[in-house]
Amino acid sequence: MNMALTISMVQTDTVWQDVGRNLERLSLKLDGISNDTDVVMLPELFSTGFTMQADEVAEPMNGKAVVWMQYQASKKNCLVIGSLLIGESGNFYNRLIVAFPSGELKHYDKRHLFSFAGEDKIFNPGTDRLIFDYKGFRICPLICYDLRFPVWSRNTDNIDLLLFVANWPDARMLAWDTLLKARAIENLCYVAGLNRVGVDNNDLVYTGHSALFDAMGATLLTLNPGKEEIKSFSIDKRHLEQVRDKFRFLEDKDTFKID
Repeated sequence: MNMALTISMVQTDTVWQDVGRNLERLSLKLDGISNDTDVVMLPELFSTGFTMQADEVAEPMNGKAVVWMQYQASKKNCLVIGSLLIGESGNFYNRLIVAFPSGELKHYDKRHLFSFAGEDKIFNPGTDRLIFDYKGFRICPLICYDLRFPVWSRNTDNIDLLLFVANWPDARMLAWDTLLKARAIENLCYVAGLNRVGVDNNDLVYTGHSALFDAMGATLLTLNPGKEEIKSFSIDKRHLEQVRDKFRFLEDKDTFKID
């Protein structure tokens, strides 16, 4: 069984509602990532920015950005993960896509829509988490506002790695920094949180604060606030198992149902 997983976190600005330009910029950035990486993380709505103009920029599951993700996953022989604005059967979704090197796609529709910005008026919420196995790690990817809801993130399915992709504004960075670490500690798992940088067309400022934490909440990796950059880090399954063998907190967890 593979005992290490290398995660590459792409902290980047986003060109407002310009899918082609965003994919061009990201293609250049991904070319600079080592082919030894296992997972490439991209921000929430990385091809458009956090726009509510879904009728103008939504794409189908065979659209330009989805096909680009499949191409990049095959080219780099790794997972490519990020969320897109997807239109399907007359509905719109903030949909996290997982593109596999084989061309396979898995997806998760954001459950907790950001009502503060009216996202719930435009998008349809998801109902199910996505949990999958890759190279010996059990992975659960979530989106931005989901971070504020610990029940939805709760480690009830032997999760080794929680991934959060986000457009989380600078005005609430204390919450982002605090909750990422809390999700790692309470779930005894690795947590990677990737946030964008730059200023969008709503004049919201994003400063990144992307980070990776181990199961005890120790910081393994941080990206420079406000800067476009890419950093990679290899997480270790043996370290995770050692922590869980010593601290058997998950054995005392509550059982519950989510409506």
